[in-house]
Amino acid sequence: MGGLYKGKPKSKAGYRTVSLPELIVPDLRRHLDEYAAPGPNGFVFVGVRGNQLRRGNFSKYWADACSAVGLEDVHLHDLRHTGNTFAAEAGASVRELMRRMGHSSTRAAMIYLHVRDEREREIADRLGERAAEELRANGADRDGDKEGDDPPPVGAPR
Repeated sequence: MGGLYKGKPKSKAGYRTVSLPELIVPDLRRHLDEYAAPGPNGFVFVGVRGNQLRRGNFSKYWADACSAVGLEDVHLHDLRHTGNTFAAEAGASVRELMRRMGHSSTRAAMIYLHVRDEREREIADRLGERAAEELRANGADRDGDKEGDDPPPVGAPR
């Protein structure tokens, strides 16, 4: 398991600005105002006395929060994996994922990517939509042939 580190990021890739969805900005601002340590170097998540969180003083709060919303077997770090998977599904390239996550290697970035079964249907449907768009753009019918250029049926007079 990883440890808690206070100080500089492990690599240059750790220094970054990450754009967040506008949807969560009001909640994040409220959290920073009410719960985070003050200042540009203050921790975003702190204990009740304002100190750095540790597993021992955080696990119960996390478990209670998950239970309150009906989540089981979800760990805080799972959110990092989920965020990266969603970013990939939104169209981020591997290089963009690396930048968002602060990774300096593609191997590290790939560890955080996960396949979701639901995506198989989404991908298949999107491929069908793209194929249909191309067929329409090229004036082709549903079989992929241009209208009127089908060969005559077998046995038809010439």
